[in-house]
Amino acid sequence: MVDGPSADTGVRTHWVTQRSATPGTTTGVHQPPPTTAGIPVVSARPVVKTALCRSIGDVDEVIGAHGPAAHCWCQADRLSGVEQRTLTPTELRGRLADRIAQDLPAPGVIASIGGERVGWCSVAPRAEFVRARSCSAMSVPGTQPDDPAVWSVTCFVVRAGFRRRGVATALLDAAVEHARSSGAGWLEGYPADTSERSEPEGDSLHRGTLHLFLRAGFELVARPRHGRAIVRLEL
Repeated sequence: MVDGPSADTGVRTHWVTQRSATPGTTTGVHQPPPTTAGIPVVSARPVVKTALCRSIGDVDEVIGAHGPAAHCWCQADRLSGVEQRTLTPTELRGRLADRIAQDLPAPGVIASIGGERVGWCSVAPRAEFVRARSCSAMSVPGTQPDDPAVWSVTCFVVRAGFRRRGVATALLDAAVEHARSSGAGWLEGYPADTSERSEPEGDSLHRGTLHLFLRAGFELVARPRHGRAIVRLEL
């Protein structure tokens, strides 16, 4: 699925493969590509590379200047409602830039195709997300929101023109590896369940889909409301 990080760059490569035309079977999904004399045979599908986000410029290339993400900059879960409503998009971008620059584990991962940044995923310790303390769609009864062992995947952004090409899958794989290598014990997600809602509430698809997480090995632990789920992966 993903080979090890390059010794030179730390970049991870996700070989995107296609599902078989035969129902119930797959051809290489979550597996490396076939090789000839040890050299990967690359299909027509793109190769998605992922890396830790180390620069706000990487996120700029994904989010751009328009659309919902350009008004939020993945800060909705990190701020109080008052802050979210009063800060401008430029100030919200500044908040993310400041967090990326801190001497802490990166707050997200970036996906690239052919050297072009095409996707972003927010992943960090759950204690960083203020909204996890009050939002029912992000809360599991009996758990402590500030538990340092629990990390959260809160947002996916994939550029138009690059969707349905394996980018979200590669981002989630990279988020899992980032949380694991940073010492997390569990990784949570808060996806939309598209089997219950043909049109997910609001913009909840930015949380990812339940199918995406289950396919990556996450377990369903709660259904806070219709069309939403909470999933966990033990690391």
